[in-house]
Amino acid sequence: MKKWIISALIILNGTFLFAQQTINDVHELMKASNDVVENLDRAKNFTILLSAINQAGLSEMFKSSGPVTLFAPTDKAFQKLPKGLLDTLLKPGHVPDLSYLLSSHAIAGRLTIKDIAAKIKTNDGQATFTTIAGSSLVAKINANRNIVLTDENGGESVISTFDIPQKNGILHVIDSVLIPKLKGM
Repeated sequence: MKKWIISALIILNGTFLFAQQTINDVHELMKASNDVVENLDRAKNFTILLSAINQAGLSEMFKSSGPVTLFAPTDKAFQKLPKGLLDTLLKPGHVPDLSYLLSSHAIAGRLTIKDIAAKIKTNDGQATFTTIAGSSLVAKINANRNIVLTDENGGESVISTFDIPQKNGILHVIDSVLIPKLKGM
């Protein structure tokens, strides 16, 4: 199947945003009637995330009624992690760290791209969100007009595909794994 990349100009609360989206991507594979876990399973570019969610014992959290907003890193995003970090986190002795990392990609409630952009606009160009894990994510709009999330270590991730409805929340695809200040690592 061919993948087509397009740039879209979106106007949110008077703010122009460019966002790259892939045609024949997760929007088509995921169903609004499915929960986050069911949809991650349908979209085959989230195998590492789904495996990590299962390993961390977080499946029930992402199957619950929510709502939850998940910033979902793709398999390609996980491949950008420092060598050995994912292998370490997937070891049985590191389940709490893995759970903390994954929970740092989720926010309680349903947060659309329009909600994020509005909060950025009303907070002088950046918005801070507290994740389910208690870590912080800072959202800004970059020079290319994309919304970029910054983790507690200064790592950045672009929201590449957004507003994918889930039965129990909403999912946004990100291009890098967000790494909170990990306890014990």
